[in-house]
Formats: sequence, C-alpha cells, structure tokens
Amino acid sequence: MAKEAAGAAKKAAVKKKTAKKTTVKPKASNQKLVIVESPAKAKTIEKFLGKGYAVRASNGHLRDLPKSKIGVDIENNFEPEYTTIRGKAPLIKTLKDEAKKSSKVYLATDPDREGEAISWHIANILGLNPADVSRIEFNEITKDAVTNAISHPRSIDMDRVDAQQARRVLDRLVGYKLSPLLWKKVKKGLSAGRVQSVAVKVIVDRENEIRNFKPEEFWTISANLKKDQQEFEAKYYGPGGKKAKLNTEADAAAVLDAVKGADFIVSKVKSGTRKKNALPPFTTSFLQQSASGKLGFTAKKTMMLAQMLYEGVPLKDGNTVGLITYMRTDSTRVSAEAQDAALAHIRQAYGDEFAPAKPNVYKGRKNAQDAHEAIRPTYIENTPDSIKQYLTSDQYKLYKLIYTRFLASQMVPAQFETLSYDIDANGQTFKASGSRILFKGHLAVYDSKTEDDDQKMLPKAEEGEMLECLRVTSKQNFTQPPARYTEAALIKFLEERGIGRPSTYAPIISTIQDRGYVQKEAKSFVPTELGEIVTDLMAKNFSDIVDITFTADMEEKLDGVEQEGNDWKKVIGDFYGPFEKDLEAGEKNIERIRLPEKVSDVICEKCGANMVYKTGRFGEFLACPNYPECKNTKPIIKQIDVPCPKCGGKVVIKRAGKSGKSFYGCENYPECDFVSWDKPLEEKCSECGAYMVESKFRYGGKTYKKCSNPECVTNQKKKTDGKKES
Repeated sequence: MAKEAAGAAKKAAVKKKTAKKTTVKPKASNQKLVIVESPAKAKTIEKFLGKGYAVRASNGHLRDLPKSKIGVDIENNFEPEYTTIRGKAPLIKTLKDEAKKSSKVYLATDPDREGEAISWHIANILGLNPADVSRIEFNEITKDAVTNAISHPRSIDMDRVDAQQARRVLDRLVGYKLSPLLWKKVKKGLSAGRVQSVAVKVIVDRENEIRNFKPEEFWTISANLKKDQQEFEAKYYGPGGKKAKLNTEADAAAVLDAVKGADFIVSKVKSGTRKKNALPPFTTSFLQQSASGKLGFTAKKTMMLAQMLYEGVPLKDGNTVGLITYMRTDSTRVSAEAQDAALAHIRQAYGDEFAPAKPNVYKGRKNAQDAHEAIRPTYIENTPDSIKQYLTSDQYKLYKLIYTRFLASQMVPAQFETLSYDIDANGQTFKASGSRILFKGHLAVYDSKTEDDDQKMLPKAEEGEMLECLRVTSKQNFTQPPARYTEAALIKFLEERGIGRPSTYAPIISTIQDRGYVQKEAKSFVPTELGEIVTDLMAKNFSDIVDITFTADMEEKLDGVEQEGNDWKKVIGDFYGPFEKDLEAGEKNIERIRLPEKVSDVICEKCGANMVYKTGRFGEFLACPNYPECKNTKPIIKQIDVPCPKCGGKVVIKRAGKSGKSFYGCENYPECDFVSWDKPLEEKCSECGAYMVESKFRYGGKTYKKCSNPECVTNQKKKTDGKKES
C-alpha cells in the first residue's frame, strides 16, 4: 500500500509540475468560464447554466494566418505562422482575465472542424493544455444539451484541428501563389482558389456545351381519348409495342395516316399500388437547394437565417430559444430522443396510421461527416404557426421548411393507386398512365410537388375495350441544350462529385460573383468574358487545380486527416511539389493577356477619351481608359419610358452604393429629388390619383401593381385584412 501511495504521489507531482508550465493558474474562485463563438449564443447559454458560470464569446477566430503575407513556412514543412487578428487584442485580454479568475475553462465553440480549431487556438492563447478535458460541444442550444455537454467534457480532437489546418494552409498556398500570377498576367484584383476555380470552370464548361449544342428535330403524337365522359391523353409509343422515335414530319405523317379512322382498343391493362417514401431530414446542402427552389433564397441568405434560428430567438416568455440544431452538417442521422418526440407528435396531431412502427433511418451519402445530426427543430412542440409571431417573415419561412421536412421524414410512406394502358390503333401502340393518392402519409406535412403526385386517375377500362377517339395530333419539337446552373443546381453538382464541403458553398458562390467571373441572368449563372479567359488560362497551365477528379481526390485526402489521423503536412507536401513546378512554368510561359475593352460613345469630361465598359462587384460601369492617370468613372444610365411623377423629366435606373440594388430616380437630380425602389408607371390609381408602381414579390420574381401612396385606401385595406406583401 505504501509503495502504491508513493507512486501516486509521484504522478501527482509530475502532473502538478506540467500544469504549471502549460496552463493558466486560476485564482481561488468558484466561477467556471465557458467560451463560445457567438455573443447571442453566450447570453442564452449563461441563462441555462445559471450562477457560478460566466459565458463569453470569442466572436469567431482570434488567430489566423496573416493577410499581409503567405503565412506558411514552406521551407519548414509548411508550418503555419498564426497571428492575432486585428482588433481582437482587447477581447483576448478580457478572456485571459476571465480565465485567470476561473476555476475551470470550458471551450464550447461550434461542433465542427472550424470550431475545434478555434478551441485549439483559444487554448494556446490562454495557456491551456489542449489535452485537458475542457472541450465541450452540443448540437443544439437547449438547456438539456448544454448541461449534458458540461457533464461530459473531452480533450481537444487534434485530428479535427489538423484537418482544419490542412485545408487552411492548402487554400492559402493556392490562393496566395496563384492570385499574384493572375494579377501579373491578366489584371489586378483577381483570385484563384482550390474550389472556386473548379466552380467557375463547371459554369464555363456548361456554357460551352450550350454554345456547341445542335438541336435535333423530333415529333410527338398524342391521342385524346374518352371513356365514361372522362377525357385523357395517350402518347404514341411505337409500332407493335416497340419504342420508336419520330425524327421528321414525314415519320409523324405516316403514323397519322396509319391511325386515321382506326379503332383505339385497350390491349393491356396494368394496375397496382406504389409507395413513395419521405425525403430525409435536411443536410446543409439540401437545405440550401430546397430554400433556393421553394423560397428563392440564396445560399448565403439561407445560412445567415439558419444561424439565427440555431443561436436562438426570444419567444413569448422573453427567453431566447435555439430553434434548430447545428446547421453545418452532411449527416442525415437523427437522435433517438428527437425521433421519439416526433412520433409522439405525429400520433397526436395526425393519427396512429401516420406513424411508422419503427423510426425511419436514412442512409447518408458517401464520405458524409457523421459528427452530429441532420438539421431539425430542437423542440417538436414549437410548431411553425405557434411561434410565427416571434419570427421575421424570412425566419418563419425557413423554419417551416426545416420543421415540415423533419416531421415528414419520420412519417409513413404515401400510397398511390396506379393504372396504365397500352392502346392499339391499327398496329400502332399508344400508352396512357395515371395515379391517385390512396393515403397521403408524409405528403400531409411536406409536399415535394413531383410530377407523378399530380397525375389524375384514368377511367376504368378492360382489355379489348374500345375507346372513343376525339382527335390525334402531332407536334414538332427540338432537343434542348442543357440548362445553365442555378445556385441549387451548382451546389448539387459540387456535392455529388465531392468538391468542397457544404459549409463552403455559400462563400464560394459569393466570391465567384464578386470577382466578376460569373453573373446571374434569370437566376442562372453565366460566365463573364473574364471568367472564361481566366478559366482557359487555368486549364492550360494548372490543370490539376480545375480538374474535378483531382479536386475530389484531394478532398478525400483532407478528410483522411480527421478520419484516419493521416499526416496533414505530408498531404500538403505531396500536392505542393508538382504545384510549385507548374507555378515556375507559368511564370515563364504564360504571356500577358490584354483583356478586350468594350468602348462606349460616352466622352470622359476630364480627359476627352471615350469611356470603356468595366465590370465590378455590382455589374457594369463606365471608366476612363487612361487609368491611372485619369480615374474618372460613371454609372451606366438606363432610361425607362415613363415621365418623372414630380417634374416630368426622364426616369433612370440607378444603383445603390453598398448593396448594388437597383432603384429609380429622376435624371434632373438634385433639382428633382424623386426616387423609388419600385418601377413607376404612367397609370394613375383609381382611388387617390397617385401614380402606380410595379413592385416585385420578394420571391419568385413575379410583379404586381400597387399604388405609390402608402396612405391610399388600397394599401390600407391590405393592412386591415392582415395580409402581408411577400
């Protein structure tokens, strides 16, 4: 016993000695310090934990690679050179002071790689030992989740930290080495990136597909038939039940001749039922895609709103409640507690028949990070309508999307009755099909609006029965080029091919637009001339950087740092060797590219030169070609064919400074101060005589007319009716 006691005392002495070297020595205090990322989150968590806990926010990263230089010691095995972020010194001092007077410091940054790295940086700054069990994480900001996390701290996961460092260093090397080359060879202000350059190339490649597309003619034939007073349509399939394509008008005419005056007889009947399973709960990328398609939100806006819902919203009692789980995830997993709560709610609100016998489980995609759950509501009793009054319009729409998708994911499949006919007309086969819902199942909550859900049931008919033919018509068609990428389609493409990670899609999409590489037309991405030039240069000289397979393979190697503990510096080294050779070759071989300038007929009043069109963050503008000697710039003025409601002058389209949003103003400004966000019309209001305007619904891009006078009875009526303009 004495020997064991001596050994224990020796270990304790070693531990005490180590602690003096690596940790902040706390003063005698019962206070425990919890450090989170967000100030909004800090207030909520402090209420949960109560007396004895101080919760402070780091406001994201405290240290990072410097902006003024590459910040990676390439000669010293890619060692990163971290510096304090400008403006964070006072906050660091405050955190150090709080840590010194606390008996315990808990690091509660976000539950992902980035959050793990922030905790590691904070530990280093405060002199804490990363091996100490002081790291806590929670997937939702609820009292149970937070108190449970406090009870189960762990040490910092260095594999996660290294995975974040690997991405940060790799992106810094690519960006800081390639961008200066683009400045030198093309123009200043450009950038290249490991994922952003691939995203631009994907858009450029699609545009080239569209340009090179050659439409092919084909014809379709439809027969409008009738049975028991119900009309339905049958599509031509081919002769004798074999699929055929009608390439020319002559092909279609031959079929029309063959079926002219023929009896349309049911030759085959197939009936049955089918099930449609619910969609899984949201991952980050699927949330971005669905919010884009259903709500018209950009990926950036979706993530901003989701962050608000995650951090919490004050509800009826004034207490802030986190409404959704962590919004950066590519897992479809759901906790057993959340599933049980959902099933209980489904039985109570919809009936036992809507709840499955066993909770639904969804298989995640390959390489999905399963560290935390899918995006779901934290409390199933917080139905969208019950908390609507505490949310903004946009918060409500996104919360409802998340809530209904999750609830539907825990419900039974929808059931459909299906019926299809093969119909013979003088040896030519037509086909018709229909379906109807027998049981809504999950569609009672979340309607995915697929085409097959909207089919109508066919009238009942038997084999050998003759149908009444009302008419047979042919139609000329042409194959269509592939569609341009919308935000949702681009995100889907990148995720399916393992390019980037869901948390990076929103900033990437913003960056490629800000750099002038792509722009939006009718909600779809179109590459600019600059984007095509830079992509061509990259493809010829840095093919790996813009190669989809290479980039996806690199993403897997970076994942391997976290999942398998692989050496992150070796991953960087294997990449950097060939990359450095490409850089050296590029410096020598790439000739200076002169970007073609589109000359306008507008004369620069400062030097007399014809001004040229330039593209900036908010679109095109006019600039003097003699820059930098002459730095004159002008907005591009576009007129609309409507007189100014105030002075009768011409109304022009202008662009707001920081937001870049278009508005309408008088050409005689400042003499005339008329401005309007909505497009003015010549039409007058029938109630008050004020001018009418064309306003846009917030989502969907559709327009409607309204009176410009906010006090007009037509606008007041909308308020009285409780209707909000969307």
